Amino acid sequence: MLEVRDLHARYGDSKALFGIDLSVPAQGGVALLGRNGAGKSTLLKSLLDAGPQTTGDIHLNGRSLDGLSTEARARLGLALVPEDRRIFTTLTVRQNLELAWHAAGSQRPTMSVDHVCQLFPLLKDLLERLGYQLSGGQQQLVAVARGLMASPTVLLLDEPAEGLAPKVAQDLALQVRQAREKLGLTVLVAEQSIAYARRCTEYVYLLDSGTLVFEGDWQTFDARPELKSRYLAV
Repeated sequence: MLEVRDLHARYGDSKALFGIDLSVPAQGGVALLGRNGAGKSTLLKSLLDAGPQTTGDIHLNGRSLDGLSTEARARLGLALVPEDRRIFTTLTVRQNLELAWHAAGSQRPTMSVDHVCQLFPLLKDLLERLGYQLSGGQQQLVAVARGLMASPTVLLLDEPAEGLAPKVAQDLALQVRQAREKLGLTVLVAEQSIAYARRCTEYVYLLDSGTLVFEGDWQTFDARPELKSRYLAV
């Protein structure tokens, strides 16, 4: 599905990623763990050509993304839910959702508002509220739902649990997993929260200072407690 080989990224003269190799299988759930500043957001943005300067190979469904614009990559099926949510506060929830249809272009199917409300039932009562009237958890729910409106094949979630109460974050993780199962969706989640990431993924990559220091399933990760203390403890 999504294959990354020898990916390097920089902002000007500042190097941020160093030779990243990463695979996300079709309909799989993969967690990208790491502290703040480890390079998680940079990696997700690099996949969409959304900021960093990059070298290396990125393939989606066997097709190279080299030279393709952010818009073109989105229309091939990549969708990013950014860490700061970026809800339009003066638009209604419905309008925020419908804006995402533009990411699909004319060649891809889109998801209806009714369909996304079936996946996330709490949205139904929020549709006519303005963005600034939403709680943090509600904003994050809208951001995830908006990411699905263009019917992506790969959903990239950047710190979805940030700023959320633990119970709210856990509920959202469960809803993401349920959406994966119902849609056959592939998900790559960049997170600091092990609890959130574990609930909606099966495989783990651990990033530190722009370099991958571990990959494996959750059982293998759990068998190495030193990884948490060395790379994730604050």
